Amino acid sequence: MEQQFNKINKVEGTLSLPGDKSISHRSVIFSSLAEGESVIHNLGNGEDVKSTVRCFSSMGVNFANQHDSLIVKGLGLKKLKKPSSPLNAGNSGTTARLISGVLVNQDFDSEIIGDESLSRRPMQRVISPLALMGANIHASPSGTLPVKVFGSDKLNAIEYEIPVASAQVKSCIILSGLHLQNETKLIEGIPSRDHTEKMLGLTVSNSIGKKIIYVSNKNYPVPTVYHVPGDISTAAFFMPLALLTDNSELLIKNVSLNETRIGVVTLLKSMGGNIETENIKQYNGELSGDLIIKTSHLHNIEIPSEIIPNIIDEIPILAIAGILSSGRFSIRNAKELRGKESDRISSICSNLLHLGLNVTEFPDGFEFDGQITNPFPVFESYEDHRIAMSFGILSLLLQNGGKVNNFNSVAISNPDFIKQLKTISR
Repeated sequence: MEQQFNKINKVEGTLSLPGDKSISHRSVIFSSLAEGESVIHNLGNGEDVKSTVRCFSSMGVNFANQHDSLIVKGLGLKKLKKPSSPLNAGNSGTTARLISGVLVNQDFDSEIIGDESLSRRPMQRVISPLALMGANIHASPSGTLPVKVFGSDKLNAIEYEIPVASAQVKSCIILSGLHLQNETKLIEGIPSRDHTEKMLGLTVSNSIGKKIIYVSNKNYPVPTVYHVPGDISTAAFFMPLALLTDNSELLIKNVSLNETRIGVVTLLKSMGGNIETENIKQYNGELSGDLIIKTSHLHNIEIPSEIIPNIIDEIPILAIAGILSSGRFSIRNAKELRGKESDRISSICSNLLHLGLNVTEFPDGFEFDGQITNPFPVFESYEDHRIAMSFGILSLLLQNGGKVNNFNSVAISNPDFIKQLKTISR
């Protein structure tokens, strides 16, 4: 589907966004594992979260919608049921990697599959530590889906230093460790998203600049009520739109303010963005609050490497902000972008070249400057939801608008994106 965007004149109003995708996945997983009834308020409505729900439904967990909430009747420790067919993670890397840590501890064999895009993404990064725990789990010869899992009750706790900054790898090991009597010890040198340890209330310490996380079956989830804040990664698309449109002010209510997720806010403020937070509160160990974004003059800055893991999903929209900011935009140490729904470094650079900008692509990033010379751009989404939304936002800021091909991929994370834009665009 090709989506046309026309230039807007003003952004104003209020947005309340669907639940944070990362917290939504974990709320579903923890509720499914807990024995008894849990309630999830404001669950994310994207296809990725639905993939996690479908996988656990296939293993006997009961889900029921009640008003704006999801009621989950979890089965308890090692009580999931053998699925009648392969578990389909769709496009969701979070689903595929996190449920691997659960499945290796069950008393049945299973298989994880996914769509064409997900089937190109690496799985060995979670298989290696699970194998160290004694799991019998195997990827395809290329290290990707499909993954075959042979359940076992003989896994062992380990001490493991995570080699890459990856919340998915960390969470997979934690989910496996939840099933074991002895304590698993995880060492994290470069911080990544910490939703899993916060929501489970795990013991965390610090030693010589490294974070140490402890987990065992003492931390196994119990039924509870989850309040999922709005998705900060979804909110990120609307921030540059308000910042770079004249005479604009936007209120985004109740979004996640987790310190490992607000790098996009920190960077945009460092670029000169007028962004304020208010009404800060805490549920399930997670901070949330309102964002007020006002028109600003932005300038590109040096992006520190240590913040990259916490802005990895927001780099496409930060690049859009960079196009319309003064100075040269540059980002490095972001090789992880090449293993997303598309090769996002290549996808971004191709679209930037289409605009007529001066672009240099690196193995781990890119940089660009120059003036836009193509007055009627048609961008490619590469069937990647974040690329589609980013260049949709850019099109709204261009004098003659623009088009994005294969825009329907936005349903992966935010199927209401166009509807939300209409409520705040003037």
